[in-house]
Amino acid sequence: MIQPLQSNQIHTMSASFPYPVSVTNASFAADVLETSQHQPVLVDFWASWCGPCKAIAPSLNEIAAERGGRAVIAKVDVDAHPELAARYGVRSIPSLLVFRAGEVVDTMVGVHPKSEILRRLDDARPAVTAA
Repeated sequence: MIQPLQSNQIHTMSASFPYPVSVTNASFAADVLETSQHQPVLVDFWASWCGPCKAIAPSLNEIAAERGGRAVIAKVDVDAHPELAARYGVRSIPSLLVFRAGEVVDTMVGVHPKSEILRRLDDARPAVTAA
């Protein structure tokens, strides 16, 4: 059973969690591309040695808790999964890529305020059409 997030712990996604989840080369298609068919997925490309990555982590943890079930925050360690970073043209970290319907719809490089990340994540939500 998956336990709640403690400090900087990251878990592998098997459902929508109210905390960041770890994504690997093997799980990226299901955890990011497939999940983004139903809700936006923000992927944080990061590394443990990266100071700005550590600086943005608390905001991403808060966003995951606030938006659990409406958006997913995923994390890709670029040292462990350089193929994913290369596939999406990540040259600087932190790089935040927002996926919707299996495609990148927004990119943020560097540290951004939580309010801007939330706004851009909300902008990626599918429009609700009147019945």
